[in-house]
Amino acid sequence: MLPIVGILIVLGAVIGGYLMAHGNLRVLFQPAELVIIGGAAFGTLFIANPLPTVKQIFIGTFRIFAANHFTKAHYLENLKMLNELFQTARKGGMAKLEADVEEPDKSAVFSKYPKFLKDKHSVHFVCDTLRMSITGGVGAFELDQMMELDMEVHHQETGEPVLALSQMADALPGLGIVAAVLGVVITMGSLGGPPEEIGAHVAAALVGTFLGILLCYGFFGPIAANLGKLNEDETRYYQFLRMALISFVRGAAPLLALEFARRAIPAKVRPSFKEMEESFKKGG
Repeated sequence: MLPIVGILIVLGAVIGGYLMAHGNLRVLFQPAELVIIGGAAFGTLFIANPLPTVKQIFIGTFRIFAANHFTKAHYLENLKMLNELFQTARKGGMAKLEADVEEPDKSAVFSKYPKFLKDKHSVHFVCDTLRMSITGGVGAFELDQMMELDMEVHHQETGEPVLALSQMADALPGLGIVAAVLGVVITMGSLGGPPEEIGAHVAAALVGTFLGILLCYGFFGPIAANLGKLNEDETRYYQFLRMALISFVRGAAPLLALEFARRAIPAKVRPSFKEMEESFKKGG
């Protein structure tokens, strides 16, 4: 919702200021300039990136208009889920979790948390780590390295669409100049004609530069920055899972392991220790 508000503010400020200066909105309506700039921008996107990255850009762009699910409630639900897992392992041994990690969709624990199951990478991150611990022969240090490597690869993958979108945004002012130059070429061909016609061509050329700069700094640049922040939130979430898992594998009691994990949650969405305990009691 906030990005929509931001877009409306940008449009309102630009158009409102233009109208305050007695500008004519019809002059800004230049479909040809928009086709040149927009078409060329998306063309560069396809030239510079593989198809999966392009798909992720469009998927990610829609993500910024949805609510951020890395909230306090989300973390509390994950703490509750991890507590159930750790309590099961403490009572029956790590082998007790073998069925859960092999088939999480059929797990008595995971099935209580459908939101977690929908996030396939998180499911694999947790289950693969526990699977290695159950098989034995893998120390806590090695497990921690595996999780760190997994997080690094995932962060790099999610960062590719952000980088691609940022590069496209950076190209927009230049493409606006391209549109403006083409407008000047058309203007030169109209020399000797009516002054109104020449003025209209000059205005169209300037609108091309205007659109390129506005689309870069007013829309696509901020969208890329927002996507980057969403990726950072996701990285912090995996850091939270990593801290819980590695603490428990090292021998910490469930409550202590989850307290380590709780401290890894960003302060703005971190539940208190009391809230965490209360969520465990509700789960019981």
